Amino acid sequence: MEASQIVEIRWSDRWQAYRRLQELGISCSCSSGQPLKVLVRNTSEAIQLWSVVRQFNEPRYQLAFWLNDCLQKSS
Repeated sequence: MEASQIVEIRWSDRWQAYRRLQELGISCSCSSGQPLKVLVRNTSEAIQLWSVVRQFNEPRYQLAFWLNDCLQKSS
C-alpha cells in the first residue's frame, strides 16, 4: 500500500502538522503556498496521519471526550 495524499488542514496549522509527521518518520512535503502532501506507505502510517490531522481539525472538547471515553473503556 502506497498512496500520496493532499491533507486538508488549515493553512495556519500545516507546518506544525508537517513537523509532527516528520517526527513520526512519515514522508511528507510542505512548500510555501502549497498544501501539505503526505506519502502513506502502510496501514500504520495511515492511522498516524489520521491521528495527527484529527488533532488539528477536531474541536478540543471532542478530543477530550474521545480520550476520556477510551480511558474508561480500557479500565
